[in-house]
Amino acid sequence: MKKELLKNPLTVLVFAIALAFAGSTTYSQESEHYVPLLPKVRERMLPVDYSKGYSVKEIKPDVYIITDGAYQSMFVTTGQGVILFDAPPSFAQHIKQAVAEVTKEPIHTLIYSHAHVDHIAGAEVLKDIPNLEIISEKGVADFLKEMKDPRRPVPTKTFVNQTEIKFGTAEIELKKKEYHSNEGDLFIYLPKKKVLMAIDTLAPGYVPFMNFDLTTNMHEYLKMFDELLSYDFDVLITGHLTSLGTRQDVIDTKNYTMDVYETVKRIHNSADQNKMAMDTIKEFGADNKFLIFKRVLDPIIEQSYQEIKSRWIDKLAAVDIYGRSHARTMLIYVRWDDKL
Repeated sequence: MKKELLKNPLTVLVFAIALAFAGSTTYSQESEHYVPLLPKVRERMLPVDYSKGYSVKEIKPDVYIITDGAYQSMFVTTGQGVILFDAPPSFAQHIKQAVAEVTKEPIHTLIYSHAHVDHIAGAEVLKDIPNLEIISEKGVADFLKEMKDPRRPVPTKTFVNQTEIKFGTAEIELKKKEYHSNEGDLFIYLPKKKVLMAIDTLAPGYVPFMNFDLTTNMHEYLKMFDELLSYDFDVLITGHLTSLGTRQDVIDTKNYTMDVYETVKRIHNSADQNKMAMDTIKEFGADNKFLIFKRVLDPIIEQSYQEIKSRWIDKLAAVDIYGRSHARTMLIYVRWDDKL
């Protein structure tokens, strides 16, 4: 079984992350130039038993988080069955056990937050649950029908844009957003519990994952923070790492993102791009047009990154890891999509 798991690159990555979170302070020669994880980030981590492979914790009455230190899912007990949100393959084999630790209720419903493999491909392990209901927004369902991926079973029930679910004691609001994946993403809100689940929005205590969490729509991504803050929540589940999010995490990540936007836009708009292009032509000739673009754009990215790092390296974790990717992603938006 272990050999089979190690064939999965995602599992190997998770094992590596687990070892890192287990308390190792040894840094390889290759990574010596990266700063250690900020102590304030380490202090807020939920404890994970890596020998077990996961942890389950009640975060509000009848509301639970499952995490393996890299991914997160959530489930609620309703008195009539468990509603599960996402099934990350990194710990999918433990989901039934995790649920059984805290309730005798069977898993009744699985809701997909979006279509990405890393958050729902563990649904394959749950297919043997009798009469399992799988719910997603229609755009996600249409995509999964086309993909024909056995790891991501096609939903049995869909809705368009938004819906409310009342099942047993649970009240859940689902609303489609477009800040991340091409097929759409869900804000999953439990109003009675003041819990909001919004996958791949941010990582509490960290800057976003590379390229602003792989966003396919920076215009919508920039709106996302105020949309999150419009909800009355005090716990935010974002799908990654081991910390629970707060409203302050949303504010901090918004401030970082807007700083990247404003910095990149200022440096891009003030750069003497004609001179940069002519200097390249003088040195290399005019034939290689992509080289000219590279010699114009790369310095803008690097200058933006260095500014951003100087302001944020002690405030949010991983600025030095993904800051350049954020500057690059924002440059694409500023240069090709943004207003003057």
